[in-house]
Formats: sequence, C-alpha cells, structure tokens
Amino acid sequence: MTYALPNISPRTGALVISPRLPTGVIVLLAMSHFPQPDASRRAPRVHLNGSIAAAIRIEGGRNARAKLQSISVTGGLLQLPSELSTGDFVEIAFQTRSGPIHAMAEMLRPVRRAKAQSACLQPFRFVALEDKDQSKLSAALDSALDGGALDPGSYQAKLSGF
Repeated sequence: MTYALPNISPRTGALVISPRLPTGVIVLLAMSHFPQPDASRRAPRVHLNGSIAAAIRIEGGRNARAKLQSISVTGGLLQLPSELSTGDFVEIAFQTRSGPIHAMAEMLRPVRRAKAQSACLQPFRFVALEDKDQSKLSAALDSALDGGALDPGSYQAKLSGF
C-alpha cells in the first residue's frame, strides 16, 4: 500500500506526524528536549573554526559531512560543501569531550560562502534533543566557556552514528 506524501510545512512542537504512515498517526520521538530560545538574550556561542566534524542525515536518507564553525544550546553554524534547503529538517551528530551528541535540527538560510572555498556557511537550530544529549551539550559548552575545549581532541568524531 502506498500513501501520498502531504505537503508539510515546518512548525515547532513536540508531535510529529509521519507522511509514511496512515493519516493521523502520531510518531513518538525519543527526543525529549525541545530547545526554546530566550528572546530576551542570545545564548552564548563557542567558536570552533571548523575543528569538529559533524555528520548530517538529510530527509530522504542522504548524508553529508560538515564542520562546526560555532555552537550554542540553541543551534550552530556549519561549513558545508553545498547549501541545504532552508527549512530542511536534518539529523546532526558530532563528538565532544562530553561524548557524542545526536539531535534533530532545522536548517536556516545560508549566511555566505566561505572565503576562498566552494563551501557554504549555514546556520541551524536544534528542534529536538534527548535529555542525555542536552546534558552532554550543556556540559561541553560550559567547559568550553570556562576556558576548556569542546573539541574531542585525540579521538575521532564518529560520523556514522545515526
């Protein structure tokens, strides 16, 4: 049996309706943390300058590699070989000293092409993280903001951990 794919527009919230299941079926996600940015103040950023590799799984199962340029509890900035569509929902994974982070994110409008490269700088915002990933991300950011490093250092980021 085949189901028609409905036109789904991006929205924030905790419920997901899968276009691959019968109409009205709500999928329960393992992601339990839904970052809510505080409009009155911007979340502190850690600038990484591409020192951490990230794996991206794009809707439809395609994969891409990226480098994290900066990160915060609400999202970050990626250097990608080519831009992704604004509004695309992706899975993102990267390694920190606190452990691997897996999250769902929404791609935002690219800000510019990277200097002297064919790469693109594109921001994203986290839309869902598991509690354990939120804790690891917060711990890694706190450590980096206190003068430590977010970079996993001697161990390689696992890029196929989806």
